[in-house]
Amino acid sequence: MPSEEQLINLPSNSLNKGPAEEMKRHYKVSIKNLNAWFGAKQALKGINLDVKENTCTALIGPSGCGKTTLIRCLNRMHEMTIGASATGNVLVDDVDIYEKKADPVLVKRRIGMVFQKPNPFPTMSVYDNVAAGLKLNGIKDKALIEEIVKESLEGAALWSEVKDELDKPGVSLSGGQQQRLCIARALAMQPEVLLMDEPTSALDPIATSKIEELVHELKKDLTIIIVTHNMQQAARIADYTAFMYLGELIEYGPTKQIFENPEKELTERYISGKFG
Repeated sequence: MPSEEQLINLPSNSLNKGPAEEMKRHYKVSIKNLNAWFGAKQALKGINLDVKENTCTALIGPSGCGKTTLIRCLNRMHEMTIGASATGNVLVDDVDIYEKKADPVLVKRRIGMVFQKPNPFPTMSVYDNVAAGLKLNGIKDKALIEEIVKESLEGAALWSEVKDELDKPGVSLSGGQQQRLCIARALAMQPEVLLMDEPTSALDPIATSKIEELVHELKKDLTIIIVTHNMQQAARIADYTAFMYLGELIEYGPTKQIFENPEKELTERYISGKFG
């Protein structure tokens, strides 16, 4: 594994924290009274949500309910949209990513994101797709870069499939492989939280299954928040599920409870397919 000195320009991983600090921290991400707008249109309304470390949390709800806006607020991508704004607090390890001194670039390193459609860099090889962020952050040690690339591809369950084709263009891989390449690219930055915005919606059932298996493995070291329209997928992979509607968080709890015994009638109606 890379040394702390070698990764000085990257965020510290939670694995480096002492046991006392780990014991006292209950939540990895705490969202407090989060509101978001696109111009004058309010997209999120007073969201409060606590996410436990090393879990997978699914965000479900009909299209336009604010799921993607919420996760884009969690690594400060929302404000990159012209006219977009947000208020409230998002704490990662009790540090507010929206405080004035917080650097959005550092936030994005700690909180990685995988998008709905695979988006490997089109002119880059498999290897360079994973190494790109490391090089941009000033890491020049080729041996270190090679080590991180290999570890990241292994972490994304892709190494065995591409180890002899690292010079091959990333866009030449299958759709499922491209998505896992994008996950490897995110893992190379040593994130602590991984956001996934419908990562399997464009994939076939076999590729989807591989991504779901990967989520189960990744949450041993990461905290994962995933947007999905597939309620069966949420039931399969998520420890906790949050149901959103019209920009509001309607209900949040253990996935089994949300799907089998929801407290809110609106949740029950959505889960049972009465609207969507």
